[in-house]
Amino acid sequence: MKKIILVFLAVLAFSSGKNVFAQGKYGADSAECIKYLSYYTEYFKQKSYDAALPSWRKAYHICPPTASQNLFIHGSTLMSSLISRNASDKDYVNRLADTLITLQKTRLEYYPKSRLTVLNNLGQYLINYKSNDHEYLYKELDGIVSDLKENSKPAILVNNLQAGIELYKEGKLTADDVIALYERNIGFADAMPVKNDSDAEDKAQAQVTLQSVFADSKVATCDNLISIFGPRLDADPDNVALATTIAKLMNNAEDCFNNDLYLKAVTSMHTNDPSDNSAYFLYKLHNARGNSEEAIKYLEEAIAFEGVENSQKAAYDYELANICLKNNQKAKAYSAALEAARLDESWTGKSYFLIGTIWAASSCGDDEISKRAPYWVAVDYLQKARNADPTLAEDAGRLIGQYSSYYPEAAEAFMYDLTAGQSYTVSCNGMTATTTVRVNK
Repeated sequence: MKKIILVFLAVLAFSSGKNVFAQGKYGADSAECIKYLSYYTEYFKQKSYDAALPSWRKAYHICPPTASQNLFIHGSTLMSSLISRNASDKDYVNRLADTLITLQKTRLEYYPKSRLTVLNNLGQYLINYKSNDHEYLYKELDGIVSDLKENSKPAILVNNLQAGIELYKEGKLTADDVIALYERNIGFADAMPVKNDSDAEDKAQAQVTLQSVFADSKVATCDNLISIFGPRLDADPDNVALATTIAKLMNNAEDCFNNDLYLKAVTSMHTNDPSDNSAYFLYKLHNARGNSEEAIKYLEEAIAFEGVENSQKAAYDYELANICLKNNQKAKAYSAALEAARLDESWTGKSYFLIGTIWAASSCGDDEISKRAPYWVAVDYLQKARNADPTLAEDAGRLIGQYSSYYPEAAEAFMYDLTAGQSYTVSCNGMTATTTVRVNK
């Protein structure tokens, strides 16, 4: 008998515990809370939002936040529906938007495991309904980005930056503030996780939009960037992340390439993480500044990198041939152009055409034959160029006609024991080629 009473008391205690738990979850008036939760949920499932709204409001008023996370999820849907159906009533929409924002913040407080979804939702609602209040929008979105970092939705990163730019225009943020904001947000965009093609597309769009918005803002003038980042890079020249940021910002700024800071930043990037691309970029920078020796050095470095595709290496060689010719390094130009033609047949026509001009520009020897022989080689290569690339036919034909007029007279050739059609080797300026004697009759 005593054992039966103990079991009964244990069951009673368990039952009482359940009631206490139920009262804790659903509040003091748990029956009413559960009733209105049930009422509105049935209508909500049927998408009868107007019918669901009164019971939802009652449940939201009676029930504690712990009653159901659906109070906030469904409530957001109901508020959004009301907003869309009352878009013309700005005051009403503004009040509904305030409720919508409050729902997200309360849900976040009681259901922190849903933080990622809730904060991104909150950010979108802020963008949709609070975009005219730049200071409020900036502050709220800034808090979300600081929390979510690379998990922030692209629109939040972009609108946070746009709001910051508006505050800069109003004199409430400095250029340094906005540049730091851009640095942070573009960094998070670069680090966004990608699970599928849609994510990859969103990430790429976020990067492009952030760069575009920042460039259009004119906040990062070249002078601003130099004054802000110059001392920072001087103090920490091996900081690759800083150098990369500077280079990216200056890329987006107007006319901001021809300065020492940009060159230092790109050089630092190349020194710490070299590639054929970074070497080629340094070639372009030095070439633009008239630093021919440095430019050629970096272009040769780009060519020497292992793993570069032949098509790319041929393009580099062709460019090397051009800059060497401009700097009167004809032997190096000749060698580079020949290599370009050897590596990729798509460059054959252009390379042979260039070789023709190299030989035609060469001054060789003191006698008449030595002086004129380079034109034989020039015409050889121009004919090859015309055959390899029909688009060069007109230009090649024009130069062939011009250079042929410089052939020696038959009598001149005879004086050197040469006759038309005879094989002849030309050596000049470190270049050697075998050609055929030709004369003007």
